[in-house]
Amino acid sequence: MFPEFEVVPAVDMQDGQVVQLVGGERGTGTEYGDPVEAARRWVEAGARTLHLVDLDGAFEGERENAPAVDAILDEVDVDVQLGGGIRTVADATDLLDRGVDRVILGTAAVETPEIVAEISEAHPGSVTVSLDAKDGEVVVSGWTEGTGLDPAEAATRYEDRGAGAILFTDVDVEGQLEGVRTDPVRRVVEAVDIPVIASGGVATIDDVRDLQAAGASAVVVGSALYEGQFTLEDAMAAVE
Repeated sequence: MFPEFEVVPAVDMQDGQVVQLVGGERGTGTEYGDPVEAARRWVEAGARTLHLVDLDGAFEGERENAPAVDAILDEVDVDVQLGGGIRTVADATDLLDRGVDRVILGTAAVETPEIVAEISEAHPGSVTVSLDAKDGEVVVSGWTEGTGLDPAEAATRYEDRGAGAILFTDVDVEGQLEGVRTDPVRRVVEAVDIPVIASGGVATIDDVRDLQAAGASAVVVGSALYEGQFTLEDAMAAVE
């Protein structure tokens, strides 16, 4: 997984549309059209991995954008990681069997940590644990509930349970196009030996370079790409 640093386009979905939220707050989203068209565009631009999130699933606990996910899986031939509304081993196994390469567990991993080990035992390397941090603590349920967990400490626990990677999202800067904070990312990177995927705040190619320098194995980029702050091709070239 991520033998070389990757720039991973985000396809966050709400009500069947690509949406980018600001600071994880519902109702702040800007829509960017059809998810399948977005996925196709990023693959044509050179993406080696796509990051899909069912926002309805994250907020409501039910995967409402499954048809769009299925259509994307049929359309593209790159790695796909999916999060949002995956709550059970059966949910995860079904998605992995249908062609998703990695499932992203957030709320389920916090509420039922053993789910990570159970899925990983049957599908090694297939679980990415999402640690979304707001005000220095891990938050769940669509970034609405605090857990009191420190992100770096939590990352080590999930590595021990078999997680293949950690997705660390800095919710405080998510979707704001005002730049990244590397210190929180570096803390998580230094706590584990598995890949850390950074997300949140990317506004420039320099931000991408900074996260690479902080030790991240990949960076998820959403708003900056959709708003044309830079192209995926240029970002990939900058970190080769």
